[in-house]
Amino acid sequence: MKALQIAATGMTAQQMRVDVVSHNLANMSTTGFNARRADFADLMYQQLARPGTVTAEDGTMLPTGIQLGMGVRPAAVSVVLSQGSLSQTGGDLDVAIEGRGYIEVTLPSGAAAYTRDGSLRRSADGEIVTSDGYPVAPGITIPDDARSISINANGEVYAYFLNQTQPQLLGQLGLASFSNEKGLEAMGSNLFLESAASGPVQTGTPGAEGFGTLRQGYLEDSSVDAVREVTELIKAQRGYELNAKVLTAADQMLSATTQVR
Repeated sequence: MKALQIAATGMTAQQMRVDVVSHNLANMSTTGFNARRADFADLMYQQLARPGTVTAEDGTMLPTGIQLGMGVRPAAVSVVLSQGSLSQTGGDLDVAIEGRGYIEVTLPSGAAAYTRDGSLRRSADGEIVTSDGYPVAPGITIPDDARSISINANGEVYAYFLNQTQPQLLGQLGLASFSNEKGLEAMGSNLFLESAASGPVQTGTPGAEGFGTLRQGYLEDSSVDAVREVTELIKAQRGYELNAKVLTAADQMLSATTQVR
């Protein structure tokens, strides 16, 4: 009897499903967070009688055969790519990405990472950095005597100074995109790394073809749908209970077998 092992794979799959749902719900308030979804695939099949097997001398073949499945396995935990709603903050260095694209940051190792979290800050040296202190490419420094900062939809950063009517252009923020954004490697802190599955990075300016635009004074909310996640949680719980019932039934059947005299 393989029902014990099959039910165990089903329970493990539902546990993983609950883990993903709990991760989504925990990040309901995370800026720029995209919900994850657990995908599953059936395991290998035991071929007791293959479809199309000849069963008689006249060439009669089995129309379906006998194929017993061995359970379920995790196939992927993929990112649900959807635009979160924008919340107004009024911060000079808060920028939301409307559309496709990621902000490129430089890690302490010198490697590049990518994020949709536009809650930027100003370091002690005046450099524009993330909330974790990572410099934002291409490296823009705000002068100490700047009175205010303006960032337009194309990513151009302007500084306004006292007794000057015209703003000074400090630089332009860029965006990065990938052919397969779901293939990016998540490293935490709202950061992603390029991987072989994501394809090479493609950089451009906001508003260019294939890239979104920036909106100053806004942040992108998490795209987690609480109603959908609670529904998924209930379905996972019921699936776990049903697999547990199969486990109990298989145990009772085996127990009855051992008691036969």
